[in-house]
Amino acid sequence: MLADSGETAGELRARLQRRHDTHWNLVCVVDADRRLLGTLGAAELLALGDARPLGEAARRDGPRVLPGTDQERMASVALHHGATAMPVVDEGGRLVGVVGPDTLMRILRREHVEDLHRLAGISRESLQAREALEEPPMRRVRHRLPWLIVGLAGSMLATFVVARFETALSAKPALAFFIPGLVYLADAIGTQTEAVAVRGLSLSHAGLGRLLGGELRTGLLIGLVLALLAFPMVWLVFGEMRLAAAVTLALTGASMVASSLGLLLPWALQRFGVDPAYGSGPLATIVQDVLSLLIYFGFVSAIVL
Repeated sequence: MLADSGETAGELRARLQRRHDTHWNLVCVVDADRRLLGTLGAAELLALGDARPLGEAARRDGPRVLPGTDQERMASVALHHGATAMPVVDEGGRLVGVVGPDTLMRILRREHVEDLHRLAGISRESLQAREALEEPPMRRVRHRLPWLIVGLAGSMLATFVVARFETALSAKPALAFFIPGLVYLADAIGTQTEAVAVRGLSLSHAGLGRLLGGELRTGLLIGLVLALLAFPMVWLVFGEMRLAAAVTLALTGASMVASSLGLLLPWALQRFGVDPAYGSGPLATIVQDVLSLLIYFGFVSAIVL
């Protein structure tokens, strides 16, 4: 709803009643040059006295965006400020239009669906990618295959890491028993962090240092709890305290690395102008797998062998 700065609250309410206009969520108060001076919500308008000029009552610090603002960023700003609609202004501050709540909700839903696809390693090739489950098989292959090829290359690297310790595995086969569980837990912890980071990076206003510190502490606490649960079981079943210590220390270290990587990789991609959701799925998974194996065999070499 557009209103002049000299118009009073009573005049605007009367105008709305005459028009029977109920399809508005925000009053945009402008001057004679259509520059946005401030905004008023429905509740704020109803609370004003009839003689109160809108130019005096309008909130000057309300959110606004430029026409070229990314739509996901615009929806994020609206959520951060609790706004139900978002004014769009040009470089001179003149009102261009208002993005309503229905449009904001559609933007959030579309971006959420796209992020879910990228988390699964499905690239955005076209609008039909949002309907990934109903696409023809060849189109699904084009959307999913690129990041899986990256995963294939990474899996070869992981195989090379394991092969380097062939002698140790032959001499002590029990070392191989813990690789699947360790890799799985690290992947699960990293996936949890990635799912939060991909959406949170566009919504949070905290610095990287604070976010990374929180993830490091979270990964450490998770790793310690899992290690305390695993240590007595490994020691009881295999009867080797050193093996149990190596496994649990590797589990703690892998948890911290996976949690941190789940934040750092999407953040780095975002800094390079790439959607942070691409930092998840097959790419982050294989990086976490290789690092988890290196951590595990590092502790095994230092403690067991």
